[in-house]
Amino acid sequence: MTATALTIAGSDSGGGAGIQADLKTFSALGVYGCSAICALTAQNTTGVQGIFPVSPEFVGQQLDSVFGDIEVHAVKIGMLGTPAIIGAVAAGLRRWKPRHVVLDPVMVAKGGDRLLQEEAVAALTQELLPLATVITPNLPEAAVLLGEEHVTDRAAMPGAAARLQALGARSVLLKGGHLEGADSPDLLLHEGEEIWLDGRRIVTRNTHGTGCTLSSAIAALLARGLPLPAAVHDAKRWLEGAIAAADGLGIGHGHGPVHHFHALWPHLEE
Repeated sequence: MTATALTIAGSDSGGGAGIQADLKTFSALGVYGCSAICALTAQNTTGVQGIFPVSPEFVGQQLDSVFGDIEVHAVKIGMLGTPAIIGAVAAGLRRWKPRHVVLDPVMVAKGGDRLLQEEAVAALTQELLPLATVITPNLPEAAVLLGEEHVTDRAAMPGAAARLQALGARSVLLKGGHLEGADSPDLLLHEGEEIWLDGRRIVTRNTHGTGCTLSSAIAALLARGLPLPAAVHDAKRWLEGAIAAADGLGIGHGHGPVHHFHALWPHLEE
């Protein structure tokens, strides 16, 4: 049976993040991708020029259409935007009960534009975190969810991850990319175990969509049957390759996208 994954997120007209990045990631990792679009954005590598939310009722209709016909092996959740849309997504997940839910609490775009209304943070925490197999916040997003200053050193990450887990998520992947230094450590808190995933910091301005891409890669690998620690490990390594190859794309004038098909496109030139 073909592995399938559903992304529930916003559209990025520039193609580097959101629904577009998720579907590229699913395809690159050998998974059939479906989508439920929660918002349209006018967006490119320089920033977000406009946001148009989809009605909560239509979000729910998209979910019912996909789940009612296609066996979904994993779900990735990204930009939702408003409390009403969060409620519609939570209701849909409760109706259809997918096995794996990867929640990326998208709040701010790479250029600094806010993608989640402030009043929606409480809805996200109360309604979706308890439904998540794993949440994948970066340090600033974790701070917003916890209502505290974000941690600035590796030693403080386990405490923050534990406090996030106490909010209801089964597992937490706390991403340390905002720390200073040559390393980019991530921490997976899973079934009482702290699993560190170390990685080198790749110097590039082309990192648009990295959070979307990592969470959708985890969902894709869960859909293929990998256990969560292995899915997180392999997704991080695959993303490192996509970031390392990003400068070769030459897309846009701002923060360009990562190279989702870095393992495929070079072979097309032979």
